Amino acid sequence: MKQFKRETVYNGIGGYEKMEEIVETFYGYVKQNPVLIPLFPEDLTETKHKQKLFLTQFFGGPRLYEEERGHPMLRRRHLPFPITPSARDAWLACMNQSLVENKVEEPYFTEMIERLTLTANHMMNTPES
Repeated sequence: MKQFKRETVYNGIGGYEKMEEIVETFYGYVKQNPVLIPLFPEDLTETKHKQKLFLTQFFGGPRLYEEERGHPMLRRRHLPFPITPSARDAWLACMNQSLVENKVEEPYFTEMIERLTLTANHMMNTPES
């Protein structure tokens, strides 16, 4: 019985170029979000770079994040930042807007939002004040 290799989200949406567009658009929304902007450095250059590497790998592309930075260890890397339910929701809203603006189509849109939601839930480390 022949097995068919499932197309990755990364390839399905258009690869690294599309991931770059998504991340650039996403951080445009982050800069405007009063809940999120205090959590990020003023210069987002390095943050965007790491996000592009991570999302590429997370969605089935080359393992660029691991090659450059080692294992993602997302929760540990995010512990210094107070990630509340409101911050999670704001982050997901910005990502949702970015995916819509960059015309990510189904089934990739839903798969991306579902996986990012699970990850965002895992990153929460601070109760709402």
